[in-house]
Amino acid sequence: MDAMDWELLRELQENARLSFNELSRRVHLSPPAVAERVRRLEETGVITGYHAAVDLTRAGWGVSAFVQLTCYGPTCVLRDPGVADWPEIREIHRVTGDVCSILKIAVPSMAAFEALIDRLAAYGTPSSTMIFSSPLAHRPVSAAPAEGSTA
Repeated sequence: MDAMDWELLRELQENARLSFNELSRRVHLSPPAVAERVRRLEETGVITGYHAAVDLTRAGWGVSAFVQLTCYGPTCVLRDPGVADWPEIREIHRVTGDVCSILKIAVPSMAAFEALIDRLAAYGTPSSTMIFSSPLAHRPVSAAPAEGSTA
């Protein structure tokens, strides 16, 4: 990826609804060249999709938390692909350390949170941390600093 690819990614992460004409104006490249570069970024898997940013609270999912699960073997939550389809599950991460996974969840109420914890307990021992606010909820991806850089 070159500097122009990163410039395109920066613009698209800020507003994925930009037309190729507007994107080309912003990065000073012709619309066909922009279209080709974006298509290549999609085909190589750098761009994996286009998404709307949604405020969970305003959408009715006012309680958010991280749930750590300690589970091993055949009943591990990571072995059940159906869990990813639960509407309360926002993210699933396989991690190192004392737990095997961390899930980011959102539910409409504390009663729904309790019910979700009960469902997750079938997979292992859950431990939760409530999210009060997210001062940095999303950071656009940029080029990684060079090895040895202090940036």
